Amino acid sequence: MIFFRQLLFPFAIFYGIITFLRNFLYDKGILKSYSFDIPILAVGNLSVGGTGKTPQIEYLIRLLSSNYKIATLSRGYKRKSSGFILANTASNVLLLGDEPFQMHQKFPQIQVAVDSNRKNGIEQLLNQSVKPEIILLDDAFQHRKVKAGFYILLTSYDDLYFKDYMLPTGNLREYRSGAKRADMIIVTKCPKNLSELAQQVINDTIGMDKPLFFTYIDYDDTVYSEEKSISVKELQSIDKLLLAGIAKPEPFFVYLQNKSDLVLKFPDHHHFSENEILEIKKKANNKPIITTEKDFVRLKDSILKEQLYYLPIKSSFISDREIFDKTILDYVGASTRNR
Repeated sequence: MIFFRQLLFPFAIFYGIITFLRNFLYDKGILKSYSFDIPILAVGNLSVGGTGKTPQIEYLIRLLSSNYKIATLSRGYKRKSSGFILANTASNVLLLGDEPFQMHQKFPQIQVAVDSNRKNGIEQLLNQSVKPEIILLDDAFQHRKVKAGFYILLTSYDDLYFKDYMLPTGNLREYRSGAKRADMIIVTKCPKNLSELAQQVINDTIGMDKPLFFTYIDYDDTVYSEEKSISVKELQSIDKLLLAGIAKPEPFFVYLQNKSDLVLKFPDHHHFSENEILEIKKKANNKPIITTEKDFVRLKDSILKEQLYYLPIKSSFISDREIFDKTILDYVGASTRNR
């Protein structure tokens, strides 16, 4: 696979030129970006998939929602609908997509919207009878048609953007220089005990005068169904089936897996067919099925629901959490006061 991607290097050059020209046209104002009189934070990355955008959006929701009316806006990847949709009690995973539906269920106090046209999505949110005070744009770093007030760039510790190459040779959506648009950078999915020296090396390599933070995925010590829970410690002595349809499932499996466990991997954002669900049911053979939060929302209404559990995760800071919080709150506070 690596050799095949290397053969595609000429296409990576061509793709890079296209994205460079597009960014150049936006930077020079030839292509128009639209700003809005409301604090808008965009969370995104330079690469495709697997940088932990959803846990970071959820962190921001927890930080801000007690004092502000929050709305999230994403395109709703792989949803079976189109146009602008604002989540309500009748919404489901097919209408919203798995990640927005997960947020809708997890944070009922906020507005969750989907629209591939972020400009239209923001305009629709601002036309609601209850208007948001802050909008969080999910996976919108390359969506230049909207100019957010604050950009948070994520890069995964095991796939740092400055070591990567353009698609299809690498995983970059645009050249590394795109990182200059960020107001801050977060290195996600770090080892929990990442040393200060290792952090400094990454900081020196990035070489930009921007706030840099390091986070890790913090796994819960309990898995949950809609009615029951099992401690992870108890799971160590139970045969089970582990199932994940996310970009980089290995840490999830490592955290829970015993030698006797059956492990099933599916593509990111996978929509499970009836035959696949029947096969999973057969393989589980009445054992608990442990999956991710994102997969749980796609499977919880299926025939698996009686034995289906999910493992919650959250993004936690290795250090400087208070500085991160203050940076975000200062931006939001200043933007709100200036309206």
